[in-house]
Amino acid sequence: MTSRSATPRSAWVLGLVLASAMSLAGCDSWFGDPPKPPLPGKRISVLSQDQSLKPDKSPDAAPVELPPPAPNTDWPEAGGYANHAMQHMAVGKALKQVWDTNVGTGSGKRIRLLAQPVVAGGRIFALDAANLVTALDAKTGEQVWQTDISPRDTGTGSGGGLAYENGRLFVGTGFAEVVAMDAKTGKVVWRQKTTGPIRGAPTVRGGRVFAITVDNQLHCLSAADGHVLWDHQGTPEQALLMGGASPAVEGDVVVVPYSSGELFALRVENGTELWQDSITTISRTEGAAQLADIDARPIIDRGHVYAIGHANLLAAIDLRTGRRLWDRQIGGIEPPWIAGDYLFLVTNDNQAVAIDARTGRIAWVTQLQTWDNPKEKKDRIVWTGPVLASDRLILGSSTGTLLTLSPYTGDIISKVEAPGGITIQPVIANRTVYCITEDADIVAYR
Repeated sequence: MTSRSATPRSAWVLGLVLASAMSLAGCDSWFGDPPKPPLPGKRISVLSQDQSLKPDKSPDAAPVELPPPAPNTDWPEAGGYANHAMQHMAVGKALKQVWDTNVGTGSGKRIRLLAQPVVAGGRIFALDAANLVTALDAKTGEQVWQTDISPRDTGTGSGGGLAYENGRLFVGTGFAEVVAMDAKTGKVVWRQKTTGPIRGAPTVRGGRVFAITVDNQLHCLSAADGHVLWDHQGTPEQALLMGGASPAVEGDVVVVPYSSGELFALRVENGTELWQDSITTISRTEGAAQLADIDARPIIDRGHVYAIGHANLLAAIDLRTGRRLWDRQIGGIEPPWIAGDYLFLVTNDNQAVAIDARTGRIAWVTQLQTWDNPKEKKDRIVWTGPVLASDRLILGSSTGTLLTLSPYTGDIISKVEAPGGITIQPVIANRTVYCITEDADIVAYR
């Protein structure tokens, strides 16, 4: 594959073109000729990156309908299940904080807390920014065990995430390792080196562990002893976002998102490629938009794949054939949520959006607060989520707000202040909402 490098070169070329254009624009006055009258019509900037969305108004548009909420006992992987389709879960009517427990080191200048907690077997497991794994009692928040999985004589290596299957906890780390642990005791069972650091959580399904490294390689490992079953290589990318997406698995297919914007469907058995797509727009003119990264977990639901990239593209794809069913110029780094026939997501522009998963039609749009200091446009707010529970979309913010929206209209239902900033999607199990804050505190609402 041909390597694509996301460097500032394109931005430099654009700057040169703009400078030349401005010089030419001033030539009439420079040479003494009067300026020509402007052409009639509305002016639209060709460089505008305003992706503000609006609902698609249609006389025959049906209202949002959802399946009824159902309780779930576990949240074993990042995104819930291996296909990342948790649908509509059940929680209590009036959520109140019931406990708050610290699980280690939070985000700092040089390390970041990236891992979503997982819940299984009555315990909640968390990975802090310094590679400390903690198991808590999911009902009370009391610590069960704690294990530092950092290799000896090493520096910092934050990142990665957790997955659980059959009594084992699998941890991807920034030290370029996948570590298997006994979920009851916290004892390390095996370690396997990978080709590079891991920024996203591994996905485990049917005795196989799938982990993506920062150099865009997928490693498929045996859950029993960690030996490599097969590898797959995407296009290396020099520029990428801090986090990382997890593969989605359903049946005999694993869907793999890379920081190059590539999306592959592979056979679980041997890594054979079924199809490939690119979740990026053709033209990217802003510096930030040069990042083609797919940082959001893809979803597999009823034979369809839904994926969103940072570079302003949301696509629905047939799982078996790779045929694109529809796409929209919508960018985001937060994983979408599917329930029934509707997708819910947060865009790069801090808009919460409901989309008909069958057609791509936008049902509603709610603008979330973008700046902590709106007057001076300082301290941009990061929103995470949503998750859907009991007819409420739950979102967290870097300012420590838990916001609930109506999934049917997008209207704000409630706001709750959390004890810290929330930049990792909440998880739900046994009618309880668990959030991990930037300070590595797990907060339970029930």
